[in-house]
Amino acid sequence: MDLHDRELIDKAKTGDLESLEKLLEKYNDKIASIAKYVCVNAPADADDVHNETMISVFKNIDKFKSESDFSTWFYRIAANHCWMKFRKRKREKLVSIEDVKDLAHYEKDRNVEISHDFYKILAMLPLDFRMAVTLVDIEGFSLKDAAKELNITVGALKSRLFRARNMFKKKMEEEDKKGFE
Repeated sequence: MDLHDRELIDKAKTGDLESLEKLLEKYNDKIASIAKYVCVNAPADADDVHNETMISVFKNIDKFKSESDFSTWFYRIAANHCWMKFRKRKREKLVSIEDVKDLAHYEKDRNVEISHDFYKILAMLPLDFRMAVTLVDIEGFSLKDAAKELNITVGALKSRLFRARNMFKKKMEEEDKKGFE
């Protein structure tokens, strides 16, 4: 954790709202990005996860123990909110047409230009694999940091990444074949 983050955290823990705002602003785009990729099946949930994460950090900054990096703690909160949304969606087993419409709106709002096929295929991956790919391949986490974030060993992460990338490649090839038929 850099010295500037540590100072901001210490001040935020004592109730300094300006310091907390600076921290939230610093990590805002990263959290929005993680939420978007993990909640790719339900784009409307991505904004909810993003907002819920920011609120949780705001409410619980005093509980942060400097034993890990602030970013790891922050990402863990975001991942937990994603998991809760996923579990809720899984119970509902419903896909809203609004979610499909929201994807275009979300991309426009975030100025993201990633192909529809990429999203479609990413959404087909199981959540564990999607999280691994998002953290390592999209967000650029090191294997060690991503494994820590997912609460698994580096070996388990490598296995997930290998399987996820193979699944992704296979599904991409299937989509390419469909395009030529």
